[in-house]
Amino acid sequence: MANRRLLVKRLKAVRNIRKITRTMELIATSRFKKAMDRATEAAEYTRKISEIVADLGRANLKFSHPLLERRAEEKRSVLLVLTANRGLCGGYNASILRQSLAHIRGLNEKSIELQLEVSGKRGIKFLNYQKVPIHAQYTTFDDQPSFAAVDELGTRYAEDFMAGRIDRLDVAYTKFVTSSKQFAVIETLLPIAGLGGGIETKSEAGVDYEFLPSAQEILAEIVPAAFRAKLFKCFLDASVSEQIARMVAMKGATENADEMAGSLKQQYNRARQAGITSELAEIIGGAAALG
Repeated sequence: MANRRLLVKRLKAVRNIRKITRTMELIATSRFKKAMDRATEAAEYTRKISEIVADLGRANLKFSHPLLERRAEEKRSVLLVLTANRGLCGGYNASILRQSLAHIRGLNEKSIELQLEVSGKRGIKFLNYQKVPIHAQYTTFDDQPSFAAVDELGTRYAEDFMAGRIDRLDVAYTKFVTSSKQFAVIETLLPIAGLGGGIETKSEAGVDYEFLPSAQEILAEIVPAAFRAKLFKCFLDASVSEQIARMVAMKGATENADEMAGSLKQQYNRARQAGITSELAEIIGGAAALG
């Protein structure tokens, strides 16, 4: 009887846990859909800005921008690590932090001064445990990061880079490709990659472009905007990837709870049948003794 009572308690506990994991799975699914919509919109915006820069590139121009200039020697580097504020999302945080630690070791070996900034309570807690110095901590960027907050952060990075206070900005985050493909990356945002210290191109089609105001003034607006949009997209990719990871983790936990509940139910039925059989045997044995 005691065994059956224990099985009933365990079965009740598993069913309660199953309700929680199922609810969290549904919440993560809802947040994932909203986050994916925002990430898709940001990707379109970033792509459009790239097309505008490409249009400038097809003109017979020579121009440059401080955010495009690669330093001859890198002395000061910033690493921004994007992790989650909450757990229960599988290996989402672990993969980012593993790459971040390797990157930090590489910079230390090169004697490059590192300014580490971390977003997310999980990353902050882990890096503090590893005794890695953190220069700035952010816990306000949740599953719906605002453009205004990210824009303020991006403006500071751009100003520090143009003033020479930093030589490079890397962002460690989980890149969102599709709903079935996300992976942790460390991406260099400053200097803006692929353009070097300037752009010098010739129009293949010989098309003449008219700029109002000048091409240099247009570039002065587009390049910082493109950088801030890319930084915002990193936050959005991290957000949607976190929800996918949590959705998958909670789905797996719910399925495991279902499997465990089924197993406990079978054990309870066997114990109950064994108890009934034992009681019948005792009754029959007692009747036989009386006869």
